Amino acid sequence: MKSPFVDHVIIYVKSGKGGDGVVSWRREKFVDKGGPDGGDGGKGGSIIAKGNAQMWTLLDLRYRKFIQAENGANGEGGRRTGKSGKNEILEVPLGTVIYDAETHELIGEILEDQQEIVIAEGGKGGLGNWHFRSASNQTPDYAQKGQSGQEKKIILELKVLADVGLVGFPNAGKSTLLSVLTSAKPEIADYPFTTLVPNLGIVKYKDFHSFAIADIPGIIEGAHEGKGLGLQFLRHIERNAVLLFLIPATSENPLKEYQILKYELHQYNEELDFKTHLVAISKCDLIQEHELQKLKEIFPDAVFISAVTQWNIEELKDRLWQLLN
Repeated sequence: MKSPFVDHVIIYVKSGKGGDGVVSWRREKFVDKGGPDGGDGGKGGSIIAKGNAQMWTLLDLRYRKFIQAENGANGEGGRRTGKSGKNEILEVPLGTVIYDAETHELIGEILEDQQEIVIAEGGKGGLGNWHFRSASNQTPDYAQKGQSGQEKKIILELKVLADVGLVGFPNAGKSTLLSVLTSAKPEIADYPFTTLVPNLGIVKYKDFHSFAIADIPGIIEGAHEGKGLGLQFLRHIERNAVLLFLIPATSENPLKEYQILKYELHQYNEELDFKTHLVAISKCDLIQEHELQKLKEIFPDAVFISAVTQWNIEELKDRLWQLLN
């Protein structure tokens, strides 16, 4: 059974407390009153997010509502430092954004494999009494307590990383095109919202080059207000270098459909207006030649394709590669 796609989780995290420094005295044979030798406490464990290029969902974290790192151990005599607490590593897919749920402050973004971001720093260990000796106080009988760990409620949000994002209404033919361009095998059927999660595939290009393309679930009017799949998918569009608007040639009003797509993206994030994009008119095998010529007048810069017959698919790859480079 295919694991469900999870792109938004909320977790309460707590880093470890630092160990306490200790009050201790050197005790040796023939030395009645040795000096202070209390060791420092160990550092508390931290909560750390780590990028994993093999992951594609936040599913593993969905049911981990509370994550706590290990406390540092107290110091010991003989100036021995306590053991540091073990860090808690949260492995996440590339494209994961981490926010503080209370302040909405951005903590960081995981964009590379093995990249690490400290979400909650472990508390420092306290100093033992050895540190507090001085000429005027050779027998300090006090030590520092370890620092408390940090407590946070965090939001982990996955935004799919891809070079090209496929944008279109439900039934525009995005999944079919993705299956032709890549080795991905998305579910394909002739009804709206077949695609309920972003599908990602790799397009093989000339001279051993390649680029990643994501099939984003279909937009409908009012998507920026949460209608349809709404905000569940719009966040994924922000991370694509190029947007590929897919408009079916069989649409009742292709120009209006394109304008609605642009409007919904603008309402969600105005910066998307400036993102590089290309229009592809799909399902051209299903219309007459005179209808095709009319569409070419309306969309003079578009690529006209048929995923089923693979007509102009190579031209589409060429155009996308030019925009990416």
